[in-house]
Amino acid sequence: MPTLDRQDNVFILDLGSDENRFHPNWLASVSAALDEVEKAEGPRALVTAATGKFFSNGLDLDWLFTHADQHQDYVTSVHELFARMLSLPVVTVAALQGHTFAAGAMFSLAHDFRVMRADRGFWCLPEADINIPFTPGMSALIQGRLAPQTAHEAMTTARRYGGHDAAAAAIVDHAVAEDAVRSTAVEIASAQVNKAGDTLATIKSRMYAPVLTALRDKDNPLG
Repeated sequence: MPTLDRQDNVFILDLGSDENRFHPNWLASVSAALDEVEKAEGPRALVTAATGKFFSNGLDLDWLFTHADQHQDYVTSVHELFARMLSLPVVTVAALQGHTFAAGAMFSLAHDFRVMRADRGFWCLPEADINIPFTPGMSALIQGRLAPQTAHEAMTTARRYGGHDAAAAAIVDHAVAEDAVRSTAVEIASAQVNKAGDTLATIKSRMYAPVLTALRDKDNPLG
């Protein structure tokens, strides 16, 4: 399960060491960690990281297939995670040390900045290959955070971007050696700890107002 630690003024949310899929208990744990980050006072920022082969493989499809009656509520909770991270009142950095797929890739886009391992691992939106359409909220998030042509390619071709290709497409901000992923993310976050607060929250909320509206549509989240 995810854990939250603090390194000086930088909170570090470690998602875990497996595929870090969005099981409801996992989502609740991440939400509790974000509660702690939000209620903290003073300078602070957040790095989201993981250990092992995966940053996150996204939706817990095994759980979802056995709880089909909860599909809409589950998607609503995933959307809320994206919306919350996108509008969090601190600077956020995703440290992508491993594969970052599907909703895991969308979760990375909800962060302000991304650092990715350069030599191994892929960032990918595989929905076109696995026949799962993006929800309106997911589409809005991806298109709100990526350049139009990049979003189009990523969404329609399910391209797997390595670190250098992801950096060239501005999907991530930096592609670095494996042992520098987390430290680079912490360095970026540390430089922005004084931005935390209501002003930053307002800037983000206004900047991404249409995306947040789509993600928080509880009446028809599936489209």
